[in-house]
Amino acid sequence: MIQKLEISGVHTTVSDELKKYIIRKIGKTDRYMPRHARESAHAEVLIKETKVKARKLHTCEVILNLPGETFTIKETTLNPFAAVDIVEAKLKTHLKKYKETHSTLRIHRRLLTRLRRL
Repeated sequence: MIQKLEISGVHTTVSDELKKYIIRKIGKTDRYMPRHARESAHAEVLIKETKVKARKLHTCEVILNLPGETFTIKETTLNPFAAVDIVEAKLKTHLKKYKETHSTLRIHRRLLTRLRRL
């Protein structure tokens, strides 16, 4: 679970139900991070509401600060819960790529030490 998770609403109030949903979805994306990045991960979730042609659009924006990189992911839909789901899916793919690039050295080192022992 991401320890530093800030949830705020712009032009709207975030209900308790939506806060719990965000914590459950975005908070558990730490399993896709390398272990060294989990301790210093900081996520900000902004829920914005705009009116366009008598329709309410909800935007979910996640700013995730990790060592060496910052991810900003944004999605706009009619339903705030759907926006959170789409942002979570995008965040997972970004974190998988981040983990591959930042943890390959450790795997490579382990393989080299095993080969040297033989």
